Amino acid sequence: MLTSVRRRLDRFAAERVGQVRVLWRRSMQLRVVLSTLAMSIVVVAVLGLVLQTQIADRLVQGKEQAALIQADISRQALERDLARIDPDRDGAQAVLDDVLDRLSTSGRDAGSNGVTRGSDPTSDAGAFDAVLIAGSDTLGSVPGALPTVPGGSTGEISAGPAQVIPPQLRAPVLQGFLATKYLTVASAGQAAPVPTLVVGQPVRTAGRNLQLYLLFPLSAEQRTLALVQSTLALAAGVLLVLLAGISSVVTRQVVRPVRQAADVAERFADGHLDERMPVHGDDEVARLAESYNEMAASIQSQIRQLEEFGALQRRFTSDVSHELRTPLTTVRMAAEVLHAQVDPSEVTAARSAQLLVDELDRFETLLSDLLEISRLDAGMAELGLELVDVASVVRRAAETVRHLVDDTATPLLLDLGDADEPVLAEVDPRRVERILRNLLANAIDHGESRPIEVRLAADEGALAVVVRDHGIGLKPGEAGLVFNRFWRADPSRQRRSGGTGLGLAISLEDARLHGGWLQAWGEVDRGAVFRLTLPLRHGERLRTSPLPLLPVAASPAAADPGIHDAAPTTGTALPPMDADDGGDDDLDLDDDGFPEPFPQPSPPSDPGTSVAR
Repeated sequence: MLTSVRRRLDRFAAERVGQVRVLWRRSMQLRVVLSTLAMSIVVVAVLGLVLQTQIADRLVQGKEQAALIQADISRQALERDLARIDPDRDGAQAVLDDVLDRLSTSGRDAGSNGVTRGSDPTSDAGAFDAVLIAGSDTLGSVPGALPTVPGGSTGEISAGPAQVIPPQLRAPVLQGFLATKYLTVASAGQAAPVPTLVVGQPVRTAGRNLQLYLLFPLSAEQRTLALVQSTLALAAGVLLVLLAGISSVVTRQVVRPVRQAADVAERFADGHLDERMPVHGDDEVARLAESYNEMAASIQSQIRQLEEFGALQRRFTSDVSHELRTPLTTVRMAAEVLHAQVDPSEVTAARSAQLLVDELDRFETLLSDLLEISRLDAGMAELGLELVDVASVVRRAAETVRHLVDDTATPLLLDLGDADEPVLAEVDPRRVERILRNLLANAIDHGESRPIEVRLAADEGALAVVVRDHGIGLKPGEAGLVFNRFWRADPSRQRRSGGTGLGLAISLEDARLHGGWLQAWGEVDRGAVFRLTLPLRHGERLRTSPLPLLPVAASPAAADPGIHDAAPTTGTALPPMDADDGGDDDLDLDDDGFPEPFPQPSPPSDPGTSVAR
């Protein structure tokens, strides 16, 4: 029970702390107000401490000056009274009591502690208590000796609470000096001991010495200091509230234009290119608004120019492609007639006719790719989604390149998983097959007739197809260029597949249409890896890929040329499903859920890794 309650409290506290952190990060006004309050509290506390110390010092100094004046007045009055009294007639104790009674102008107070209170209207010292102490040198015949009391011990004669006078104060007074000391004394009528200023001085009369001690309670000064403290605390509280309000108002005046600028920038980023900031006055915020509006106008103009240029470019590409199809059809018909009528015995003529037909096929493919690129650029491409078994799509793509596999004597190893557990996904089979066909043709072109491995895997939310070759590979930095249009790593290298240089670019756009990733890795003399990752259900956001991108160091087992089914246990160089080398746990995704473009992997042995999105 206690554990459950503690967990709830911890969860509640963590939620509140999280909310405060979010508010602190998101609200500039809150940060400014709280920072102002924190600094103001420090300043007010320091000033209050300084003021309190100064006031307390002044009160104590004033009290000491008034007490010294009162002590001098009392000493003079005491000496005059002692000069008129005959101690032999009344006795020592009676003399002291009579003198103390005369000294206390406010009358005698026969309290339980014997303290007699009095005040002098001519002094600012306030109320005080008096103590008189006389030794044997005061009433005896031998100066400096204390009177003997029964039992053989020395004694003193005193009037007033002599027990509160400490020896440290009496010593200098006995030596004839004026001395002061602060004590905490409990007196009648006080619930608790109060700080007291004690002034002691010797009184000389008729050759005899007396010790006069005046006790000045500091209760009035305490009340004054408490009033000052409460006043300072109240003033500090009011000042902090005012500072919080003022800083909030001032900060709002500064933050409001910033918030407006942020809102305008967000709407501008969403495509509302006509959004502008309001301009008021000629201050810094107005200049910021003017600069932002000028920047927005410039960006809007450039975007519109680029849109117009892109539209013209797409129209030109489309028009040229359409216009070339008619003469291309005529030329193809003539070429086929020539190819059919050529005499095989005439080697030169037969070779020329065959080259003409091959180049016409390549030219027609180029026109088709240009039309597809123009549709993709115009955003007019549509997906024909179907729930299909991706393994069958991979096999169809492999069959379309069988002639290339046979011509180059390349082993093509297919690892498509368990046939009893098909990988079903909502995809456009035509586009996925085109992606895989382009990847396989690219691998055959650069694979140097070495084994090419294809692996299919899926998890709960995504599927992945990896195509790996063991050919020439990619140089550092080239992995970020493989998806560019018409880019070739080696321009002098002949394409066996008759490609146009647009296949990988179209494949990348097809992957994007599915909300998927098309990523590449390569290293010189280690081959290249292309990984296609697609969501199983269209519209879901990808987080990781079921297959790693970076390959392991193992080499594939020897295989005969042609298309073969191969399992990972037969020697394929692809890592097993649970391999964490080259995984996607640390893959950085942008706001749309795609990987950041072309990041290089951290291991120095993988300089050619690229992620295209």
